[in-house]
Amino acid sequence: MTTTALIVAAGKGERAGGGVPKQYRLLGGKPVLRWAVEALIGHPAVQSARVVIGKGYEELAFTALAGLNVGDLIEGGADRADSVRSGLREIGGDAVLVHDAARPFCPAGVVDRLLATLEFYEGAAPVLPVGDTLACIGDTIGEPVDRSGLARVQTPQAFRVDALKAAYERWSGLPPTDETTVVRAAGMKVAAVEGDPALEKLTLAADFDRAEQWLAGRLVPRTGFGFDVHAFSGEGPLMLGGVEVPHSRGLAGHSDADVVLHAITDALLGAAGLGDIGEHFPPSDQRWEGAASSLFLAHAVVLLRSRGAIVDHVDCTVIAEAPKVAPCREAMRARIAEIAGLSIDQVSIKATTTEGLGFTGRREGIAAQAVASIRMGLSSEG
Repeated sequence: MTTTALIVAAGKGERAGGGVPKQYRLLGGKPVLRWAVEALIGHPAVQSARVVIGKGYEELAFTALAGLNVGDLIEGGADRADSVRSGLREIGGDAVLVHDAARPFCPAGVVDRLLATLEFYEGAAPVLPVGDTLACIGDTIGEPVDRSGLARVQTPQAFRVDALKAAYERWSGLPPTDETTVVRAAGMKVAAVEGDPALEKLTLAADFDRAEQWLAGRLVPRTGFGFDVHAFSGEGPLMLGGVEVPHSRGLAGHSDADVVLHAITDALLGAAGLGDIGEHFPPSDQRWEGAASSLFLAHAVVLLRSRGAIVDHVDCTVIAEAPKVAPCREAMRARIAEIAGLSIDQVSIKATTTEGLGFTGRREGIAAQAVASIRMGLSSEG
């Protein structure tokens, strides 16, 4: 059975605050939308993923999904149903998992239960029992409502692709709140499978606080250290932190010899237990001759995120008598943040000298040392 994950991220999510739609807000240092997509695209039973976004949010979506194989972004409609319809027109296969981007955490077991149920039903949805007392309310609390037989319906919801498309073709009512309503209205059956509290939807600002606390209990902090050195050679300018720095001399190296990006890359790889930069980009490999070191840093970040890691902070100290780093510091921070998908306040650049001692003191080259702070799950591979 071929399965596509269809992540619906076209809403504005204004009640959550944060200045941007909630699906683009950072959660544990990573956009909510990216969490939702990674949770499904990483499942072995899911062959592909597509994302439906709101018009005008292409740049935010591209940034949030950088490095993920989600094909072309799909423009959504005025309401959820229109967005799902737009997504369905772009997919085929046997099964589809329709998922709210505002539900960032999806346990693999839920997907297993949903897809297994499609052998017997046209659709399936995860549900949780209602634990609280329900009551009718006005200005005061009114009569209680019998909660027996009631449940909260979550996403992702799984459907046979042909069945869901046919059900939407027949739908003529008001915009539905989810796809189970559409499929049931077409006379088809939707099974209920066990849901998970991790699938709680992010709606209000307080929900983000709850989600951060949940994450904190599942991830452990890890630290990596990186060091690099290159000798001066040839004419300038030279590359530092992804920025071209005016100087009379360049640096010798197989790539562009950016000691700052090399040190940060090694720090990130070390924090995740993924070896060093030489293992991933051997100097003997002619593909990397003269390559931009931004490729190395971006690759390290993609590797970490593929293993569920969150990059919290990187700090680099440049050791050199010249050139002066201060005039370029903010440009370097901004460029590193751009490459690594971080905010600028997650990047620190400092500089020092060796007071005339050693090879840097003799102005023979530049060294850099970096520290990276990340968080990874206990079960992540390293």
